[in-house]
Amino acid sequence: MTNGLKTAARRSSALAILVALGASAAAAQGVQVTIVSGAVGNAVANFDALVAPWEERTGNDAVLVPMPASTTDQFGQYRLWLAAQNGDIDVYQTDVIWAPQLAEHFVDLTEAATAAGLIEANFPSIIESQTVDGKLVAIPIFTDAPALYYRTDLLEKYGASVPTTWEELTATAQMIQDAEREAGNSEIWGFVWQGNAYEGLTCDALEWIKSFGGGQIIEPDGTISVNNPQAAAALEMAASWVGTISPEGVLAYQEEESRGVWQTGNAVFMRNWPYAYALSNSPDSAVAGKFDVAPLPAGPGPDGRSAATLGGWNVAVSRYSDNQEAAIDLALYLGSAEAQKQRAINEGNLPTIQALYEDPDVLAANPYFARWQEVFLNAVPRPSAPAGEDYNEVSTAFFTAVHNVLSGNTDAASALADLEVDLEDILE
Repeated sequence: MTNGLKTAARRSSALAILVALGASAAAAQGVQVTIVSGAVGNAVANFDALVAPWEERTGNDAVLVPMPASTTDQFGQYRLWLAAQNGDIDVYQTDVIWAPQLAEHFVDLTEAATAAGLIEANFPSIIESQTVDGKLVAIPIFTDAPALYYRTDLLEKYGASVPTTWEELTATAQMIQDAEREAGNSEIWGFVWQGNAYEGLTCDALEWIKSFGGGQIIEPDGTISVNNPQAAAALEMAASWVGTISPEGVLAYQEEESRGVWQTGNAVFMRNWPYAYALSNSPDSAVAGKFDVAPLPAGPGPDGRSAATLGGWNVAVSRYSDNQEAAIDLALYLGSAEAQKQRAINEGNLPTIQALYEDPDVLAANPYFARWQEVFLNAVPRPSAPAGEDYNEVSTAFFTAVHNVLSGNTDAASALADLEVDLEDILE
Protein backbone atom coordinates (compact mmCIF):
# COMPACT_ATOMS: atom_id res chain seq x y z
CA MET A 1 0.00 0.00 0.00
CA THR A 2 1.47 3.37 -0.99
CA ASN A 3 1.77 6.26 1.43
CA GLY A 4 -0.94 8.12 -0.46
CA LEU A 5 -3.35 5.22 -0.24
CA LYS A 6 -2.49 4.71 3.42
CA THR A 7 -3.24 8.35 4.26
CA ALA A 8 -6.52 8.25 2.38
CA ALA A 9 -7.53 5.04 4.10
CA ARG A 10 -6.80 6.42 7.54
CA ARG A 11 -9.09 9.34 6.92
CA SER A 12 -12.00 7.24 5.71
CA SER A 13 -14.59 5.45 7.76
CA ALA A 14 -13.83 2.25 9.60
CA LEU A 15 -15.98 0.26 7.20
CA ALA A 16 -14.25 1.70 4.14
CA ILE A 17 -10.86 0.90 5.61
CA LEU A 18 -11.79 -2.70 6.29
CA VAL A 19 -13.11 -3.11 2.75
CA ALA A 20 -9.91 -1.58 1.39
CA LEU A 21 -7.83 -3.97 3.46
CA GLY A 22 -9.62 -6.97 2.03
CA ALA A 23 -9.11 -5.73 -1.52
CA SER A 24 -5.43 -4.96 -1.16
CA ALA A 25 -4.22 -7.73 1.17
CA ALA A 26 -2.84 -9.86 -1.64
CA ALA A 27 -0.76 -7.01 -2.98
CA ALA A 28 0.54 -5.83 0.37
CA GLN A 29 4.03 -6.63 1.53
CA GLY A 30 4.42 -7.85 5.09
CA VAL A 31 1.45 -7.91 7.41
CA GLN A 32 -1.18 -5.22 7.76
CA VAL A 33 -2.05 -4.60 11.40
CA THR A 34 -5.19 -2.58 12.08
CA ILE A 35 -5.41 -0.48 15.24
CA VAL A 36 -8.43 1.50 16.35
CA SER A 37 -8.13 4.82 18.10
CA GLY A 38 -10.33 7.75 19.02
CA ALA A 39 -7.68 9.91 20.63
CA VAL A 40 -7.89 13.68 21.00
CA GLY A 41 -5.30 16.28 20.08
CA ASN A 42 -2.62 15.41 17.51
CA ALA A 43 -2.61 11.64 18.02
CA VAL A 44 -4.29 10.79 14.74
CA ALA A 45 -2.26 13.32 12.73
CA ASN A 46 0.98 12.04 14.27
CA PHE A 47 0.19 8.35 13.85
CA ASP A 48 2.22 7.82 10.66
CA ALA A 49 5.35 9.28 12.26
CA LEU A 50 4.79 7.31 15.47
CA VAL A 51 4.64 3.91 13.79
CA ALA A 52 7.19 4.60 11.03
CA PRO A 53 10.17 3.11 12.95
CA TRP A 54 8.21 -0.07 13.64
CA GLU A 55 7.08 -0.35 10.03
CA GLU A 56 10.63 0.11 8.77
CA ARG A 57 12.06 -2.51 11.13
CA THR A 58 9.40 -5.15 10.55
CA GLY A 59 8.24 -4.55 6.99
CA ASN A 60 4.69 -4.54 8.33
CA ASP A 61 2.07 -1.85 7.87
CA ALA A 62 0.10 -0.30 10.76
CA VAL A 63 -3.26 1.07 9.63
CA LEU A 64 -5.26 3.36 11.89
CA VAL A 65 -9.04 3.06 11.99
CA PRO A 66 -10.30 6.40 13.39
CA MET A 67 -12.98 6.22 16.05
CA PRO A 68 -15.38 8.78 17.55
CA ALA A 69 -13.81 11.29 19.93
CA SER A 70 -16.36 10.30 22.56
CA THR A 71 -14.96 7.45 24.61
CA THR A 72 -18.52 6.35 25.38
CA ASP A 73 -19.25 5.89 21.67
CA GLN A 74 -15.87 4.28 21.17
CA PHE A 75 -16.46 1.73 23.92
CA GLY A 76 -19.84 0.84 22.42
CA GLN A 77 -18.26 0.16 19.04
CA TYR A 78 -15.54 -1.96 20.64
CA ARG A 79 -18.16 -4.09 22.36
CA LEU A 80 -20.00 -4.70 19.09
CA TRP A 81 -16.86 -5.77 17.25
CA LEU A 82 -15.57 -7.96 20.06
CA ALA A 83 -18.93 -9.60 20.74
CA ALA A 84 -19.03 -10.52 17.05
CA GLN A 85 -15.46 -11.90 17.35
CA ASN A 86 -14.45 -9.57 14.52
CA GLY A 87 -11.00 -10.59 13.29
CA ASP A 88 -10.44 -7.48 11.17
CA ILE A 89 -9.29 -5.38 14.12
CA ASP A 90 -5.95 -6.48 15.55
CA VAL A 91 -5.08 -3.89 18.20
CA TYR A 92 -7.43 -1.85 20.37
CA GLN A 93 -6.46 1.34 22.18
CA THR A 94 -8.21 1.17 25.53
CA ASP A 95 -9.08 3.58 28.30
CA VAL A 96 -7.66 2.80 31.73
CA ILE A 97 -11.13 1.79 33.00
CA TRP A 98 -11.95 -0.80 30.34
CA ALA A 99 -9.69 -3.70 31.35
CA PRO A 100 -12.21 -5.52 33.60
CA GLN A 101 -14.99 -5.18 31.03
CA LEU A 102 -13.12 -6.35 27.92
CA ALA A 103 -10.50 -8.71 29.37
CA GLU A 104 -12.08 -11.90 28.01
CA HIS A 105 -11.56 -10.66 24.44
CA PHE A 106 -7.85 -9.81 24.73
CA VAL A 107 -4.63 -11.79 24.57
CA ASP A 108 -2.63 -12.22 27.79
CA LEU A 109 0.46 -10.06 27.23
CA THR A 110 2.24 -10.90 30.48
CA GLU A 111 4.95 -13.09 28.97
CA ALA A 112 5.63 -10.79 26.02
CA ALA A 113 5.70 -7.63 28.15
CA THR A 114 7.96 -9.28 30.72
CA ALA A 115 10.42 -10.38 28.04
CA ALA A 116 10.44 -6.83 26.63
CA GLY A 117 11.19 -5.37 30.07
CA LEU A 118 7.94 -3.40 30.17
CA ILE A 119 6.59 -4.84 33.41
CA GLU A 120 9.61 -3.66 35.33
CA ALA A 121 9.86 -0.32 33.50
CA ASN A 122 6.28 0.86 34.15
CA PHE A 123 4.76 2.34 37.27
CA PRO A 124 3.49 -0.70 39.21
CA SER A 125 0.04 0.81 39.83
CA ILE A 126 -0.53 1.29 36.12
CA ILE A 127 0.46 -2.29 35.30
CA GLU A 128 -1.88 -3.41 38.09
CA SER A 129 -4.75 -1.42 36.57
CA GLN A 130 -4.44 -3.44 33.35
CA THR A 131 -4.11 -6.83 35.02
CA VAL A 132 -7.27 -8.91 35.35
CA ASP A 133 -7.23 -12.33 37.06
CA GLY A 134 -3.46 -12.38 36.83
CA LYS A 135 -3.38 -11.62 33.09
CA LEU A 136 -1.97 -8.43 31.60
CA VAL A 137 -4.69 -7.58 29.08
CA ALA A 138 -3.24 -4.27 27.85
CA ILE A 139 0.12 -2.50 27.71
CA PRO A 140 0.19 1.12 28.95
CA ILE A 141 1.17 3.78 26.42
CA PHE A 142 0.57 6.96 28.44
CA THR A 143 -1.07 8.12 31.63
CA ASP A 144 -2.76 11.35 32.62
CA ALA A 145 -4.80 13.30 35.10
CA PRO A 146 -6.48 16.67 34.50
CA ALA A 147 -5.41 20.03 35.84
CA LEU A 148 -6.71 23.58 36.03
CA TYR A 149 -5.40 25.66 33.13
CA TYR A 150 -5.37 29.38 33.89
CA ARG A 151 -4.49 32.59 32.05
CA THR A 152 -1.43 34.04 33.76
CA ASP A 153 -1.79 37.31 31.87
CA LEU A 154 -5.39 37.89 32.94
CA LEU A 155 -4.80 36.94 36.57
CA GLU A 156 -1.86 39.34 36.67
CA LYS A 157 -3.87 42.06 34.93
CA TYR A 158 -6.56 41.95 37.61
CA GLY A 159 -4.32 41.17 40.58
CA ALA A 160 -5.95 37.77 41.13
CA SER A 161 -4.39 34.68 42.67
CA VAL A 162 -4.61 31.15 41.32
CA PRO A 163 -7.79 29.76 42.92
CA THR A 164 -7.33 26.86 45.32
CA THR A 165 -11.03 26.29 46.04
CA TRP A 166 -14.07 26.08 43.76
CA GLU A 167 -15.55 29.08 45.53
CA GLU A 168 -12.45 31.12 44.67
CA LEU A 169 -12.52 29.91 41.07
CA THR A 170 -16.17 30.88 40.67
CA ALA A 171 -15.59 34.37 42.06
CA THR A 172 -12.37 34.99 40.12
CA ALA A 173 -13.81 33.70 36.85
CA GLN A 174 -16.87 35.93 37.22
CA MET A 175 -14.80 38.99 38.13
CA ILE A 176 -12.41 38.69 35.19
CA GLN A 177 -15.17 37.74 32.74
CA ASP A 178 -17.23 40.79 33.72
CA ALA A 179 -14.24 43.15 33.56
CA GLU A 180 -13.10 41.85 30.18
CA ARG A 181 -16.56 42.09 28.68
CA GLU A 182 -16.94 45.62 29.96
CA ALA A 183 -13.66 46.40 28.21
CA GLY A 184 -15.08 45.08 24.93
CA ASN A 185 -14.00 41.41 25.00
CA SER A 186 -17.50 40.08 24.43
CA GLU A 187 -16.47 36.48 23.65
CA ILE A 188 -14.67 35.77 26.93
CA TRP A 189 -15.93 33.14 29.39
CA GLY A 190 -14.73 32.45 32.90
CA PHE A 191 -14.47 28.65 32.86
CA VAL A 192 -14.79 25.88 30.27
CA TRP A 193 -14.97 22.15 30.99
CA GLN A 194 -16.63 18.97 29.71
CA GLY A 195 -20.40 18.98 30.18
CA ASN A 196 -21.62 16.65 27.46
CA ALA A 197 -23.41 13.46 28.55
CA TYR A 198 -20.51 11.02 28.08
CA GLU A 199 -17.63 9.45 29.98
CA GLY A 200 -15.83 12.78 30.22
CA LEU A 201 -18.64 14.16 32.36
CA THR A 202 -18.23 11.21 34.71
CA CYS A 203 -14.63 12.36 35.16
CA ASP A 204 -15.50 16.02 35.77
CA ALA A 205 -18.37 15.25 38.13
CA LEU A 206 -16.36 12.66 40.09
CA GLU A 207 -13.78 15.40 40.74
CA TRP A 208 -16.42 17.83 41.97
CA ILE A 209 -18.03 15.27 44.27
CA LYS A 210 -14.78 13.85 45.62
CA SER A 211 -13.43 17.37 46.25
CA PHE A 212 -16.54 18.11 48.34
CA GLY A 213 -16.02 14.99 50.46
CA GLY A 214 -18.88 13.20 48.69
CA GLY A 215 -17.08 9.95 47.95
CA GLN A 216 -16.30 8.12 44.71
CA ILE A 217 -19.81 7.12 43.49
CA ILE A 218 -19.13 3.50 44.46
CA GLU A 219 -16.50 2.87 47.10
CA PRO A 220 -13.77 0.22 46.74
CA ASP A 221 -15.75 -2.16 48.97
CA GLY A 222 -18.78 -1.91 46.66
CA THR A 223 -20.82 0.51 48.78
CA ILE A 224 -22.93 2.92 46.71
CA SER A 225 -22.06 6.28 48.25
CA VAL A 226 -23.18 8.87 45.70
CA ASN A 227 -26.46 9.87 47.38
CA ASN A 228 -25.23 12.32 50.03
CA PRO A 229 -25.49 16.07 50.78
CA GLN A 230 -21.87 16.81 49.82
CA ALA A 231 -22.34 15.25 46.39
CA ALA A 232 -25.57 17.20 45.89
CA ALA A 233 -23.86 20.46 46.86
CA ALA A 234 -21.07 19.79 44.37
CA LEU A 235 -23.50 19.26 41.50
CA GLU A 236 -25.56 22.33 42.41
CA MET A 237 -22.34 24.35 42.33
CA ALA A 238 -21.50 23.12 38.83
CA ALA A 239 -25.05 23.77 37.63
CA SER A 240 -24.70 27.38 38.80
CA TRP A 241 -21.84 27.88 36.35
CA VAL A 242 -23.93 27.14 33.26
CA GLY A 243 -24.95 30.44 31.68
CA THR A 244 -22.90 32.49 34.16
CA ILE A 245 -19.16 31.78 33.99
CA SER A 246 -19.61 28.95 31.47
CA PRO A 247 -21.54 29.14 28.20
CA GLU A 248 -24.78 27.19 27.97
CA GLY A 249 -23.08 25.32 25.13
CA VAL A 250 -20.75 23.73 27.70
CA LEU A 251 -23.48 21.11 28.12
CA ALA A 252 -22.37 19.76 24.72
CA TYR A 253 -18.62 20.21 25.21
CA GLN A 254 -16.11 17.39 25.20
CA GLU A 255 -12.35 17.89 25.56
CA GLU A 256 -11.77 19.38 22.14
CA GLU A 257 -14.68 21.84 22.29
CA SER A 258 -13.35 23.12 25.61
CA ARG A 259 -9.86 23.42 24.21
CA GLY A 260 -11.17 25.24 21.16
CA VAL A 261 -12.72 28.01 23.28
CA TRP A 262 -9.64 28.18 25.51
CA GLN A 263 -7.06 28.14 22.73
CA THR A 264 -8.72 30.99 20.85
CA GLY A 265 -8.28 33.08 23.99
CA ASN A 266 -11.91 33.03 25.04
CA ALA A 267 -11.65 31.47 28.52
CA VAL A 268 -9.95 32.45 31.77
CA PHE A 269 -9.88 28.90 33.18
CA MET A 270 -10.14 25.44 31.65
CA ARG A 271 -10.26 21.92 33.07
CA ASN A 272 -8.46 19.55 30.72
CA TRP A 273 -5.90 16.77 30.36
CA PRO A 274 -2.11 17.13 29.82
CA TYR A 275 -2.33 16.78 26.03
CA ALA A 276 -3.82 20.28 25.85
CA TYR A 277 -0.67 21.91 27.26
CA ALA A 278 1.59 21.51 24.24
CA LEU A 279 -1.25 22.38 21.86
CA SER A 280 -2.02 25.53 23.85
CA ASN A 281 1.58 26.62 23.32
CA SER A 282 1.56 25.96 19.58
CA PRO A 283 2.37 28.86 17.21
CA ASP A 284 -1.27 29.34 16.18
CA SER A 285 -2.56 29.45 19.76
CA ALA A 286 -3.87 32.74 21.10
CA VAL A 287 -2.82 31.75 24.63
CA ALA A 288 0.74 30.59 23.88
CA GLY A 289 3.04 31.78 26.67
CA LYS A 290 0.09 33.23 28.59
CA PHE A 291 -1.02 30.32 30.76
CA ASP A 292 0.03 27.77 33.36
CA VAL A 293 -1.52 24.84 35.21
CA ALA A 294 -2.36 24.06 38.83
CA PRO A 295 -4.18 21.29 40.70
CA LEU A 296 -7.95 21.41 40.38
CA PRO A 297 -9.60 23.41 43.17
CA ALA A 298 -10.67 21.90 46.47
CA GLY A 299 -14.17 21.76 47.87
CA PRO A 300 -15.34 23.59 51.03
CA GLY A 301 -14.92 22.66 54.66
CA PRO A 302 -12.61 20.28 56.47
CA ASP A 303 -13.35 17.44 54.03
CA GLY A 304 -12.53 19.61 51.00
CA ARG A 305 -9.63 18.49 48.86
CA SER A 306 -8.39 18.62 45.28
CA ALA A 307 -9.31 15.61 43.16
CA ALA A 308 -8.20 14.66 39.65
CA THR A 309 -9.59 11.66 37.79
CA LEU A 310 -6.93 9.13 36.89
CA GLY A 311 -6.79 8.60 33.14
CA GLY A 312 -4.51 6.96 30.65
CA TRP A 313 -4.52 4.78 27.54
CA ASN A 314 -3.26 1.33 26.70
CA VAL A 315 -3.05 -1.11 23.80
CA ALA A 316 -4.61 -4.56 23.76
CA VAL A 317 -4.45 -7.37 21.20
CA SER A 318 -7.67 -9.03 20.08
CA ARG A 319 -8.01 -12.76 20.63
CA TYR A 320 -9.77 -12.86 17.26
CA SER A 321 -6.94 -11.25 15.29
CA ASP A 322 -5.53 -13.23 12.37
CA ASN A 323 -2.21 -11.42 12.85
CA GLN A 324 -1.59 -11.92 16.56
CA GLU A 325 2.20 -12.18 16.35
CA ALA A 326 2.56 -8.91 14.45
CA ALA A 327 -0.16 -7.29 16.58
CA ILE A 328 1.65 -8.20 19.81
CA ASP A 329 4.87 -6.81 18.35
CA LEU A 330 3.12 -3.52 17.50
CA ALA A 331 1.62 -3.34 21.01
CA LEU A 332 5.06 -3.86 22.55
CA TYR A 333 6.49 -1.12 20.36
CA LEU A 334 3.70 1.36 21.21
CA GLY A 335 4.33 0.72 24.90
CA SER A 336 8.11 0.93 24.58
CA ALA A 337 10.31 3.75 25.83
CA GLU A 338 11.02 4.67 22.20
CA ALA A 339 7.36 5.22 21.29
CA GLN A 340 6.42 6.76 24.65
CA LYS A 341 9.28 9.23 24.32
CA GLN A 342 8.04 10.21 20.86
CA ARG A 343 4.50 10.67 22.21
CA ALA A 344 5.79 12.73 25.13
CA ILE A 345 7.79 15.07 22.89
CA ASN A 346 5.32 15.40 20.02
CA GLU A 347 1.97 15.11 21.80
CA GLY A 348 2.67 16.03 25.42
CA ASN A 349 1.52 12.64 26.73
CA LEU A 350 2.76 11.67 30.18
CA PRO A 351 4.81 8.45 30.02
CA THR A 352 4.07 5.39 32.09
CA ILE A 353 7.75 4.39 31.98
CA GLN A 354 9.45 5.84 35.01
CA ALA A 355 12.88 6.43 33.43
CA LEU A 356 11.44 8.86 30.87
CA TYR A 357 10.79 11.42 33.60
CA GLU A 358 14.56 11.79 33.80
CA ASP A 359 15.14 11.79 30.04
CA PRO A 360 16.74 15.14 29.06
CA ASP A 361 14.95 15.27 25.68
CA VAL A 362 11.56 14.65 27.27
CA LEU A 363 12.16 17.26 29.97
CA ALA A 364 13.46 19.79 27.46
CA ALA A 365 10.29 19.41 25.40
CA ASN A 366 7.98 19.23 28.42
CA PRO A 367 9.39 21.15 31.40
CA TYR A 368 5.82 21.38 32.69
CA PHE A 369 5.74 17.61 33.38
CA ALA A 370 7.03 18.44 36.85
CA ARG A 371 3.82 20.40 37.47
CA TRP A 372 1.80 17.22 37.18
CA GLN A 373 3.50 15.58 40.15
CA GLU A 374 1.18 17.35 42.59
CA VAL A 375 -1.79 16.62 40.33
CA PHE A 376 -1.06 12.88 40.50
CA LEU A 377 -0.91 13.05 44.28
CA ASN A 378 -4.61 13.97 44.12
CA ALA A 379 -5.56 11.35 41.51
CA VAL A 380 -8.76 9.41 42.14
CA PRO A 381 -9.82 6.30 40.18
CA ARG A 382 -13.23 5.91 38.63
CA PRO A 383 -15.21 3.05 40.21
CA SER A 384 -14.37 0.58 37.46
CA ALA A 385 -12.91 -2.01 39.85
CA PRO A 386 -15.94 -2.29 42.19
CA ALA A 387 -18.38 -2.03 39.27
CA GLY A 388 -16.49 -4.61 37.20
CA GLU A 389 -18.27 -5.56 33.97
CA ASP A 390 -21.12 -3.22 34.88
CA TYR A 391 -18.95 -0.10 34.88
CA ASN A 392 -20.19 1.23 31.55
CA GLU A 393 -23.81 1.02 32.73
CA VAL A 394 -22.83 2.62 36.05
CA SER A 395 -21.04 5.49 34.33
CA THR A 396 -23.90 6.04 31.88
CA ALA A 397 -26.43 6.23 34.71
CA PHE A 398 -24.16 8.64 36.60
CA PHE A 399 -23.36 11.07 33.79
CA THR A 400 -27.01 11.04 32.65
CA ALA A 401 -28.15 12.03 36.15
CA VAL A 402 -25.46 14.71 36.38
CA HIS A 403 -26.36 16.10 32.96
CA ASN A 404 -29.99 16.39 34.01
CA VAL A 405 -28.92 18.46 37.00
CA LEU A 406 -26.64 20.68 34.93
CA SER A 407 -29.41 21.19 32.37
CA GLY A 408 -31.85 22.31 35.06
CA ASN A 409 -34.19 19.35 34.49
CA THR A 410 -34.06 18.28 38.13
CA ASP A 411 -32.41 19.20 41.42
CA ALA A 412 -29.30 17.40 42.60
CA ALA A 413 -30.84 15.76 45.68
CA SER A 414 -33.65 14.18 43.66
CA ALA A 415 -31.29 13.09 40.88
CA LEU A 416 -28.91 11.40 43.29
CA ALA A 417 -31.69 9.63 45.17
CA ASP A 418 -32.96 8.20 41.88
CA LEU A 419 -29.42 7.38 40.81
CA GLU A 420 -28.82 5.35 43.96
CA VAL A 421 -31.80 3.16 43.10
CA ASP A 422 -30.61 2.78 39.50
CA LEU A 423 -27.12 1.77 40.62
CA GLU A 424 -28.56 -0.80 43.03
CA ASP A 425 -30.49 -2.33 40.14
CA ILE A 426 -27.42 -2.37 37.89
CA LEU A 427 -25.16 -3.99 40.48
CA GLU A 428 -27.61 -6.50 41.95
